[in-house]
Amino acid sequence: MEKKLKIAIQGVLGSFHHQVAQQYFGEDIAVFGFNTFEEVAKSVESGSVDFAVMAIENSIAGAILPNYDIIDRHDLFVVDEYYLPISHNLMVLPGQQLSDIREARSHPMALLQCKQFFARHPDIVPVDDVDTAYVAKLISEQKLQGLAAVASTKAAEFYGLEILARDIQTVKDNFTRFIILQKEKPVQRKAPTKASLKITVRNEKGVLAKLLTVMSAHDLDLTKIQSIPVMSKPWEYTFFIDTLIADESQFNAAIESIEANYGDVKIFGTYQNRK
Repeated sequence: MEKKLKIAIQGVLGSFHHQVAQQYFGEDIAVFGFNTFEEVAKSVESGSVDFAVMAIENSIAGAILPNYDIIDRHDLFVVDEYYLPISHNLMVLPGQQLSDIREARSHPMALLQCKQFFARHPDIVPVDDVDTAYVAKLISEQKLQGLAAVASTKAAEFYGLEILARDIQTVKDNFTRFIILQKEKPVQRKAPTKASLKITVRNEKGVLAKLLTVMSAHDLDLTKIQSIPVMSKPWEYTFFIDTLIADESQFNAAIESIEANYGDVKIFGTYQNRK
């Protein structure tokens, strides 16, 4: 019997992470849900799972910056990315009306993406919780009345809930970018078209402008740049960067130039741009 791939996700079955895991790897996989992204990363680092699926940014709510730090600290590699169109839905135990609902719980990022819906329904109070599908699971198992979950249609089907309002996200063209992580550096089968980097620059005047000039000169198109201070070195900064690669030799030359002149580079992964 062929061994099933072990995939770590944040959240429970029925979550968006679960949906991506099945769409990317297929349904014949063993999925392990964890409460936090930190636990997800540890499971990959320890070798107890083969891969992890991790949300990294949303087209409305922006980047999940702590996840870049988690990838860095656990020395994980980005092997691919996956864009999932996000549909948030208000779901309850069957038989209730919208007027019966007093509270809606979900992940903070999900609630942030549905602000206009809650502004139109001030009697429903949005409350942060650990995960989208977890709340759906809780409502189903404990038969909770007056409480709604904001989650995917997959969660509603999985836990037998009724959807009272569909597509309640403010911006309908809403996508979350997920990354696929593994412990070992992957074998590159074809020329990469995207890279995720950590660059720690020296404390010099105009260093960021110089860094960006080098990347532009080597035809690297930045799709994301986020900065955090280096705790042990006051006034020095680390930049987490995603960049498109037009030519791999140009990319390699840019990395060599940056390391020689401006700071340290850690490559989280080079892979295919899926956008």
